[in-house]
Amino acid sequence: MRFLIVMIVNGKTYRTIWINANEAPPSHTGHPMNIGIIGGSGLDNPDFFETLRDEAVGTPYGEPSSPLKHGKIGGVDVVLLARHGRGHTLPPTQVNYRANIHALKMAGCTHILATTAVGSLREEIRRGDLVILDQFIDFTRRRHLTFHESFEPHAPLHTPMADPFNGALRTLLIAACERLGYAHHPQGTVVTIEGPRFSTRAESRMFRLWGADVINMSIAVEAGLANEAGIPYAAVAMSTDYDCWKEEEEPVSWDAIIAVFKLNAEKVTRLLMQVIPLVK
Repeated sequence: MRFLIVMIVNGKTYRTIWINANEAPPSHTGHPMNIGIIGGSGLDNPDFFETLRDEAVGTPYGEPSSPLKHGKIGGVDVVLLARHGRGHTLPPTQVNYRANIHALKMAGCTHILATTAVGSLREEIRRGDLVILDQFIDFTRRRHLTFHESFEPHAPLHTPMADPFNGALRTLLIAACERLGYAHHPQGTVVTIEGPRFSTRAESRMFRLWGADVINMSIAVEAGLANEAGIPYAAVAMSTDYDCWKEEEEPVSWDAIIAVFKLNAEKVTRLLMQVIPLVK
């Protein structure tokens, strides 16, 4: 079942074909790929596109975090969106995740690959390691977690979320990490906190007891909405710190995060360039 949604926002009319959240995403076999990339810290303005053009867009949910940057990687159409704005001006709670996902859907994105910086909650996940996430714990409190403001009578829409990260995309990311020889972890649970503050030591220890492997401030909400929109989604996380559970280490700071990410951002760039031409 598909729905035609017509919304009028600030005098503008938006029309979108919406897929029933309980249906499997449509097959893209035989159709051109168009890969959405949501860039995290340090990857907001990559220079690895073959061609470039910017597009300012609006959605029924407001403005996305940044204009959409259209280009090609390995001959595949890609659309980059800077999660926190190109100048990293948007705190995690203020990111319009619904607008971001909807804007990529409007742009025809068939898949979404996301990058993010995370804190490690495990000794074995070291600074600079990549984690191909497979589960999340949502510890946010103030986010819009669904596109649905209401249901049709007797027709609730509840999105399955047992495996929120697309298996086929994860397989491609893991294989590329192996080919490139990158230190990586083929699975990991991310706990997403509200932010922008970092965790207390008590919270950090609690998240470890819950079974979380890494921590950040965005991925759970983003992944949930992508699933609701019917877009296959996967995320590669780079470990930049040890949060604050490891008492022999300095507690996490923004300067420490960005320093590690800048040193290792080329790894994520190369990983995406390997994976994107293989997406089917």
